[in-house]
Amino acid sequence: MTYTKRITILLTVISLLLSLAIGISGSDAEHRAIYEATREYIKNLGTPSVGSVGGEWMVIALCRDGVECPDGYYENVVSYVTSKINEKSQLHKSKSTDNSRVILGLTAAGYDVTDVGGHNLLKGLTDMTYLKKQGINGPIWALIALDCKNYDIPEDLTASEQATREGIISYILEKQLEDGGWAMSGMTADPDMTGMAIQALAPYYDTNETVKEAVDKAIVRLSELQKEDGGYGSIDGICSESCAQVIVALTSLGIDPHTDERFIKNGMSVVDAMCTFAIEGGGFAHIPNATLNGMATEQGQYALVSYFRFLEGKTPIYDMTDVTAEEIIPPAEEDTTSPEDDTTAPEDDTTASEEQETTAPIEEDTTVPEDSSTVTDKSTDTSDTTADKVTTAAVTTKKDKSTTATTKPVVSPQTMDGGIALYITLAIITALGVIFTVYRRYRVN
Repeated sequence: MTYTKRITILLTVISLLLSLAIGISGSDAEHRAIYEATREYIKNLGTPSVGSVGGEWMVIALCRDGVECPDGYYENVVSYVTSKINEKSQLHKSKSTDNSRVILGLTAAGYDVTDVGGHNLLKGLTDMTYLKKQGINGPIWALIALDCKNYDIPEDLTASEQATREGIISYILEKQLEDGGWAMSGMTADPDMTGMAIQALAPYYDTNETVKEAVDKAIVRLSELQKEDGGYGSIDGICSESCAQVIVALTSLGIDPHTDERFIKNGMSVVDAMCTFAIEGGGFAHIPNATLNGMATEQGQYALVSYFRFLEGKTPIYDMTDVTAEEIIPPAEEDTTSPEDDTTAPEDDTTASEEQETTAPIEEDTTVPEDSSTVTDKSTDTSDTTADKVTTAAVTTKKDKSTTATTKPVVSPQTMDGGIALYITLAIITALGVIFTVYRRYRVN
């Protein structure tokens, strides 16, 4: 082979490698641009309420991203808990996901879940029979909530079946389908429920062989369920929420959802696919070419938070052992010692808004916890209903003001994170070094 041909081949290979590096970095830059724009959009929505949309998932998306919990949220929770909790410490008669969701939100914000207006929310997750009222959904989210900060499960002498971690894990494993995934109903795996089950089992993957085998099968099934455009969905095609649940599941296991070849179809990763639902200016749509959707926005953002936490080597989004406690300042008490003093403790005029929970029908046998946040099309008020699947596309938060915007990929800025820039720089330097070495060698010869 002649000297000229060798040099030509070498330069071609180097050019291809550099093109690939730049292509990957450009994609990451676009993901980050969407992530940062949506963070700002959510921050500007104001004080979160309590609910599956505009509530805890909004708090989790912000707080797990290092943003301070918005003022007024804790007061809203106390008001909600005080008005809803029953003698068994349950926030809903049939939806344990209410307790699970609020526990996750408070923990992310650094608050004590064992003393919320004098109530211990963990006590609402002690009865296995109660957890199973939502099918697989209840136990999945109870386990995620209990494990988010390694909470002990209180003993419940009145429970028909005391909930234990072992019992919850066994129940989830029993519900795995023959095809390797999970579903709210039926015998065909659903990407959302499969993703959520993996999220719940992830902390036990390295220590429980039975769990590992089940999760490995589920990972294979998730790869098979991925669409040709890299996305996920069911009822009405791909939707952003289904992609979000898969991203959170993979990052919980330490799998890169953007570069792992099992989750790339036709050059599109699941992260790429979810970002096609991004709305210019921040937020996500539920389905392609649709307007901004509140649930899709919150799920899409906390999925990106989970992804970037993974890239930065931080704990998974639901491993909140890194959260420091927030100091709770008790409300001022009315001073009754002086008749002339007409100052009284300020009344809490913030009440938990339930509007968002009523946007989709709520049934006991629901699919995704209101809090579970996930599937939008499919039951996506992660609240708990399979019916949500049909109505979710129309769900938007009361605070969403830009609902006229349509899905439009955000133009990626020229900003890249330090790791990507360093990678490209090193690649270029290496390439130049190789070229110079080859040149000198053949020049001398």
